[in-house]
Amino acid sequence: MNDSRFYWARLISDLVSPPVVWGVMMFPIAFREADSREIAILWALTYGVLVCLLPVLYIAWMVRRGSISDIHMRLREERLRPFLVSMFCTGLAWGALRLMGAPSVVPLVAIVTLAQLAAMAAITLVWQISIHAMSITSAVVATGLLFGVGPALVVFPLVPLVGAARLKLNRHTPAQVVAGTLVGALVTVALYISVV
Repeated sequence: MNDSRFYWARLISDLVSPPVVWGVMMFPIAFREADSREIAILWALTYGVLVCLLPVLYIAWMVRRGSISDIHMRLREERLRPFLVSMFCTGLAWGALRLMGAPSVVPLVAIVTLAQLAAMAAITLVWQISIHAMSITSAVVATGLLFGVGPALVVFPLVPLVGAARLKLNRHTPAQVVAGTLVGALVTVALYISVV
């Protein structure tokens, strides 16, 4: 799909991919909660390396071996093992952030990520939904819960933009994009209410 008509959709899918969204989102949360810039950076980098970088490296390795067709794992059967690796790494991030003494909302980000990955892994056994839609919706909802409605409204346009990109690339059906959006919103709200 090298057609220039798809360039914007590929660009959005890469720039607003789940690891990028999750990694970027941790920085304002860590800075909001930490007593110093150094501690905030340490928390954000710990989360970013474990939750975002290591699973992406694993997926890239699987793509290179030919076990996965591309980094976005368009085929449902390609997703389960990367989800399990991501869940393991996210569990490590949660434990590490707790050991570092981070306030509850910081490891909560890892728990939300872990819950979403678990939901995606379970759904993947029978169907495929959009993890791109799930992650950006979760980030928008988290922005609203932690920083207010105004900042959430600023980033909200990314939700339909990401959905449109995934549809344009024929990676998902409208139902799969809507399902990812719902999972992202509901898991984030439910865990936030139960912890904070």
